[in-house]
Amino acid sequence: MLLFALGFLLVILQPSTGQFPRVCANVQSLLSKECCPPWDGDGSPCGELSRRGSCQNILLSQAPLGPQFPFSGVDDREDWPSVFYNRTCRCEGNFMGFSCGECKFGFSGLNCSERQVKTRRNIFQLTASEKNKFLAYLNLAKNIPSQDYVIATGTYAQMNNGSNPMFRDINVYDLFVWMHYYASRDTLLGGSNVWRDIDFAHEAPGFLPWHRVFLLMWERQIQRITGDENFTIPYWDWRDAEDCEVCNDEYMGGRHPTDPNLLSPASIFSSWQVICTRSEEYNSQQALCSATREGPIRRNPGNNDKSRTPRLPSSADVEFCLSLPQYESGTMDKMANYSFRNTLEGFADPQTAISNPAQSGLHNALHIYMNGSMSQVQGSANDPIFLLHHAFVD
Repeated sequence: MLLFALGFLLVILQPSTGQFPRVCANVQSLLSKECCPPWDGDGSPCGELSRRGSCQNILLSQAPLGPQFPFSGVDDREDWPSVFYNRTCRCEGNFMGFSCGECKFGFSGLNCSERQVKTRRNIFQLTASEKNKFLAYLNLAKNIPSQDYVIATGTYAQMNNGSNPMFRDINVYDLFVWMHYYASRDTLLGGSNVWRDIDFAHEAPGFLPWHRVFLLMWERQIQRITGDENFTIPYWDWRDAEDCEVCNDEYMGGRHPTDPNLLSPASIFSSWQVICTRSEEYNSQQALCSATREGPIRRNPGNNDKSRTPRLPSSADVEFCLSLPQYESGTMDKMANYSFRNTLEGFADPQTAISNPAQSGLHNALHIYMNGSMSQVQGSANDPIFLLHHAFVD
């Protein structure tokens, strides 16, 4: 899985700022396997006339696949995005995006030449107005369609190799829920066959950089729909927390008075509907999540399996993890020992760095502790606490 995940990571970091640009979700683009849309600024593909970029063949990793994935040519995510597009915009300098129409993260200005530093802040250090603005931004993202991206509702084969596009609109918030699902979903092998031992965003060295780009893209989209270029995702510092400090109606939603698995009706998040949570149903139908609403956010913090996650992470756990000198080691998966990545992800003991997948530490501990939507990998981003949590992990 390591090399498979790394190959995917190497492709997605530079040229791709989203799964399926709306402008390329059509028969012509799919059959030509080219996604080089014009930049609005000069009307040329990839802004070539303004020297922002050019349309080129995609570059794929030549590294061999790891033994954990014994297939080839069965998953649309292999050598992403070559199954759908093998020519895309390659941007120059500080430009990025599917049409080279954006600035790289950390840059701004007409020519993307101005260095821009933005700081993520502890959510408890926000003023009341700043906190309320953040919550309003999330709710806006949940209720406004993405102008730039669509999601796939079928595999490339189900699209008849591109001649029958299967895409649909999605709101800005759910776009990222779907992307997290898409990266971690199972491989459909046809009939009733499914390969579950696969995840392009977890359990490998790509876990941290994949989620870093994911958060930056999410931040960028909220900046665009709100016009607030200074927006950053706040974080929840959960070190030594005795309970879910953000689980109240002032922040991310308290408990429902009659059903502890639901959110308080006083929270704006109680009306949110989740998507992409029924993996076994999709697998049995050999289908992708179509972003159909599947019910309310579920959360019951603290009522989790204590044998797996006996407590929330401590400051000592974090300090020990930060002291580990190797980013990755050994098998470079969830069985890795003395790996900073594996310890932070939570498959290794935060006091010894020895792999123990039966226990959940650090990052994983928070997901399991929430005992609801956050605890299911594919659909975990449905709960907005996901953002606060991953901003702190980052």
